[in-house]
Amino acid sequence: MKNLLTLLLIVGFSAVMLPQSINGRFSSSLYSFERYDSTSVSDNYVRAYQMLNLNVNQGNVSLRTYLNYEGNISSIKMLNDPVFRFYNLYLEVRDLFDLATIKLGRQPIFNSVVGGVYDGINVDLQKSAYKFNAYYGGDVPAYEGLQIKHQWDQDFIFGGKFTTVAVQNFQMSLSYVDKNFKPQDYWATRLDANLNPIQVLISNNSLQYQFASAEVNYDLKSKLNLFSRLDYDFNFNRTSKVEFDGDYQATDKLKLNAYYNYRAPMISYNSIFSVFDYGNSQEFEVGADYILNNVFTITGRYGDVIYQDDNSQRVTVGLNTNYGSLSYRKTFGYAGELDAISCYAAYTFFNGFLTPSAGVSYTKYRLSTDPLAPTNDLTAALAGFNIRPWRAVSFDLQGQYMDNKIYRNDFRMFLKLNYWFNTNF
Repeated sequence: MKNLLTLLLIVGFSAVMLPQSINGRFSSSLYSFERYDSTSVSDNYVRAYQMLNLNVNQGNVSLRTYLNYEGNISSIKMLNDPVFRFYNLYLEVRDLFDLATIKLGRQPIFNSVVGGVYDGINVDLQKSAYKFNAYYGGDVPAYEGLQIKHQWDQDFIFGGKFTTVAVQNFQMSLSYVDKNFKPQDYWATRLDANLNPIQVLISNNSLQYQFASAEVNYDLKSKLNLFSRLDYDFNFNRTSKVEFDGDYQATDKLKLNAYYNYRAPMISYNSIFSVFDYGNSQEFEVGADYILNNVFTITGRYGDVIYQDDNSQRVTVGLNTNYGSLSYRKTFGYAGELDAISCYAAYTFFNGFLTPSAGVSYTKYRLSTDPLAPTNDLTAALAGFNIRPWRAVSFDLQGQYMDNKIYRNDFRMFLKLNYWFNTNF
């Protein structure tokens, strides 16, 4: 399989040697923070990130990459520095026989069960109102290094999805995913028969997820939108998740929303956590958005989470504007008590040349309904601006502040340069 991937990538590189267009984005960032090794000893870190998103296109063939190089530019290095991450590196061929799109290489995957990146192949077949997607690949190495794992019998992902819009206003799909990944072996201290500490190599078996999912979406000209999904766990032979989300445009200014979620803990097949006693949970939420005028919109949500032996509630109200948002949230019941208020604002001046922004939040919470339980608070703030002197270039500067019982007066700085490019030949 590795030789096949190498051969196809070489063919792909050859196909785009004389590209029609090259486009993408490059960004360079600096992030500074202070880390305490003890209550009296600390070190200052300045960390650099170089990110490149590059697309090389020739007709219906594209080579797509997304990579990042990071490391400390201060004297103190972090573990594994410097790190060269390849998030994406794949060849894409579109509209083969007006039917298929094929992607080969390191690419992202997103579905209701798993997400991330994998090394392998993805095939889309679409004709009229029907679409079929299939994928197969292996797990990527730690830190997304540019290597391909050899143990694909233990580290793999396989799945597919069938989707149809043949029924008017409906989109329906069925999918399946099987993911195995073998945890890294590690040494740990254990006691022998005489209660003496010894080093033991812990080697776990592959942990597996095997799910089927069904989705039904209904959209009636933006008046009514309904989404539903069911996940079934083949390893435990049970329904893992049921989700429903609906929006109804009652009037030109009023939108109503309802949400329901039934969830069982998602546990790997041979994980030690499968022996624990646990309960499923159900979550309900209703809400509304009301447009006051062209500037202001009021939002409100009420939610209730039902656990095995107790429940918890939350209330959220907010005001959204063209310049920012203001919100308040209160949580009470089994999940603890929380009061949080947050405010964020941003506005653009001089036709996009300058965009300052600022935000602040304050949270007061305790992890129990017991009035004698300790109460903690957290304050967070950020302020900065974006400057775009040219359409393809922008600069960001942001200060970040946080204060709670763990991070006292924590202040960080973030600086970023963005450059977008698009060249046609």
